[in-house]
Amino acid sequence: MAFSNTRGRYASFGIVTSLPSEAIDIFWEIIDNNLKGVFTLKPILKFRLSNRRGKLSITFSQDQLPMTITFDYDLPYDPFYPHSVYVVDQNGRETVTLPEEAHMI
Repeated sequence: MAFSNTRGRYASFGIVTSLPSEAIDIFWEIIDNNLKGVFTLKPILKFRLSNRRGKLSITFSQDQLPMTITFDYDLPYDPFYPHSVYVVDQNGRETVTLPEEAHMI
């Protein structure tokens, strides 16, 4: 099962250059505290970033799950943030990446 045997956590170049470290850490927080043990996670998790009253909202979705979950944060939203982010698990190597970088992992 994906995201159950973490060997390392990373962020791609595109993520590091487009999101602050606090926002990157949020993805690990969501996975560890809200998704693991609740859902059977696929090796690629999809997140959408959006603006909710000037603050960052992150929406989780996964193919074959009939729902989405949105997490609201007090972090200011920046319109230059990417709209979509993937978190990919490759045999315990977990990487936050932009969708267009996912094939390079």
